[in-house]
Amino acid sequence: MNPGPLSPAAVRTSLLADFSLEMTGKDVPQLEEARDTIPPGTRINVTFLGNEDVHMRLDAARAVKRLGFVPVPHISARRLGSRADLEQFLAGLQADGTGENVFVVGGDPATPQGPYEDALAVIRTGLLEHYGVRHIGISGYPEGHPAITDRVLWSAVTDKHAALATQRLTGEVITQFGFDVDPVLTWVEETRKRGVGLPIRIGVPGPAGVRRLMKYAARFGVGTSTSIARKYGFSLTNLMSTAGPDRFLHTLAAGYDAVRHGELKVHFYTFGGLKATSEWVARFRKEG
Repeated sequence: MNPGPLSPAAVRTSLLADFSLEMTGKDVPQLEEARDTIPPGTRINVTFLGNEDVHMRLDAARAVKRLGFVPVPHISARRLGSRADLEQFLAGLQADGTGENVFVVGGDPATPQGPYEDALAVIRTGLLEHYGVRHIGISGYPEGHPAITDRVLWSAVTDKHAALATQRLTGEVITQFGFDVDPVLTWVEETRKRGVGLPIRIGVPGPAGVRRLMKYAARFGVGTSTSIARKYGFSLTNLMSTAGPDRFLHTLAAGYDAVRHGELKVHFYTFGGLKATSEWVARFRKEG
């Protein structure tokens, strides 16, 4: 018997049942502080920033594991200076038992610093599987990318999906954050039509100051028109205020259709606010 569609509250619970968080190598003290508010086994992505070295990234992944969470280290293709740099990082993760899950992204530099021009080039080396990686996250851009055409972005998603299947690796897509649900669900539906059946984690900003949110939105080409800001729940004339993703998640839950959109989860960009985000999630799950 078909139980019928889930209620929005049930969908919110489903979306947040296995949420993930993002941190940098410098955020280990914040993770220690937030540990009691994060469910054990939560996936925590560790970014690959240009101003953090390999030792800091490895230390952060170890801290995630030590505190009872699942580390998901990032690999930034265009920041790798050589194949040896990639192998050094992967070997360190393998030795620490923190390398089964990784997230591979092209990265910010306009010109590659070594032999890898994009995430697909890293995946195709076969080194990830060789060093014990079993699950790979790839990126998705519902609102496009300021430096990459839509044609190239769609090709990247489908090609990476095919490469994972060829290597018999599991994977998921993590999207760039945004403030408007409509383009997100439209993009998810189009992704499914293109044959990509991987679970998709919808990128969501954690609660943060509006000025900080605007800074990151401008960097990543995320829409922040007055109408979008109003829908999300903040004002462009009051940059000193703080905004949370309450309305976004309510709207996402209301528009989610499992048949058209497949498996969706949520990934929180914490912008350094690990405790604030995890506490917010706990309250939202309880109060809805």
